[in-house]
Amino acid sequence: MLFNSQVFLIFFVVVYGLYRLLPHRWQNVLLLVSSYFFYGWWDWRFLTLIFLSTVIDYIAGGIIYSAGPNQRRRKAAVVVSMTSNLVILGFFKYFNFFADNLSAVLQYAGLPAFTRHLNIILPVGISFYTFQAMSYALDIYRGHLKPARSFLNFATFVAYFPQLVAGPIERASNLLPQIENPRTITRAGIESGAWLIFWGLFKKCVIADNLAVLVDGVFGATGATGATSLLALYAFAFQILCDFSGYSDIARGLARWMGVELMLNFNNPYAALNPKDFWSRWHISLSSWLRDYLYIPLGGNRKGRRRTYINLALTMLLGGLWHGAAWTFVTWGAFHGLLLVIYHRWAEKFSPKGTPDSGRWLRLRRLWMFHLACAGWLFFRANSLGQVGDMVRSLTTNFSWNTDAANMLMAILIYCTPLWLVQWLQVKTGNLSAPMELSFLPKAALLATLVWMFLALGNTGGGAFIYFQF
Repeated sequence: MLFNSQVFLIFFVVVYGLYRLLPHRWQNVLLLVSSYFFYGWWDWRFLTLIFLSTVIDYIAGGIIYSAGPNQRRRKAAVVVSMTSNLVILGFFKYFNFFADNLSAVLQYAGLPAFTRHLNIILPVGISFYTFQAMSYALDIYRGHLKPARSFLNFATFVAYFPQLVAGPIERASNLLPQIENPRTITRAGIESGAWLIFWGLFKKCVIADNLAVLVDGVFGATGATGATSLLALYAFAFQILCDFSGYSDIARGLARWMGVELMLNFNNPYAALNPKDFWSRWHISLSSWLRDYLYIPLGGNRKGRRRTYINLALTMLLGGLWHGAAWTFVTWGAFHGLLLVIYHRWAEKFSPKGTPDSGRWLRLRRLWMFHLACAGWLFFRANSLGQVGDMVRSLTTNFSWNTDAANMLMAILIYCTPLWLVQWLQVKTGNLSAPMELSFLPKAALLATLVWMFLALGNTGGGAFIYFQF
């Protein structure tokens, strides 16, 4: 069930109407039932996976907490939780990837090939809810969290439908108390939620879905010129930003209508000044998850320079693999790991305190980081590493400007101008709510323009979100 579909509109109207009438406990019952209905809309069989993950982590969390000083029992429970979740995730997402690569290695070595290949359907959002459930047991093990008061509350936390299939990846410390305690719906929450829902739908239906046509036309064909390849890469940079952050905005807006505050997942990432800043702004829920549950346990920056670099590279490599079972994603993760290592080395030798902070210098740093991010998006979007090579070669051997390139540039400018205007306001003021805090006339003009563009250019066919595949 897609946020940008008529089916979801009907679903949410019914659920929300009942939600406003029910007391707290029955609201949670409604949320759990409706969340399972929402997830089962794709394929009801996969409800068994999310239920199994929920049961395992709920039991593991209880055992870890009740074990007290018994470290052996505590460790056994957290190992069961992590192993179970990773085995489920690994089987459905990575079995064929590793099987195919093992077969290739055996063939190269002249040994009998492993040819087992399964017809596995990837469950929607499995990477998101698996990481969310895992963090619960890990936080109890670390002493940062107490177990959920009931299985109903915990199951609702894991399956909460606004952010179930594409995040943000919530922490139990943030979302679980809001589920366990009565929630208050305020006028301010309704108004800000309405803006987030509309802005998220605008980014998805007007910007992302229209840019997708341009991007798919280049990446889905061969022989593109260097100019069209470059413009397709720029278009994809804004497509994926609007597609993914659009989903997060809608999720946060829906939650606010229910009196729930989800974590911020995007904070104008293309305004980042360096690779570290980029990952504090892009997919914040995943980058902070990887930091807290992978990078820091590996040693973080506490074991010397070389170990820090290794930890950074390994964290980003696994972050790339989290996105998908393909060498393009692994390479994308390795690319960002390399950027972080280079940046940390540079920051050690040249103190940021001596860096000019003039407006022009900041703009140059942002422009440079944006292009580094775009270089990474080539690996992310390409269908293969071979296509990456072909497109890079086209930039140097066939960079010809033609009508297709001119039309692509015009389309990017038309669709992305509202995004740039809104983000300029947010960056300039340091306030993500700045568009809604304008005076009456500018705000009315902005909203009228966005509504007109949505009605005239929006894709209302319910195109799938990019991150559903992860």
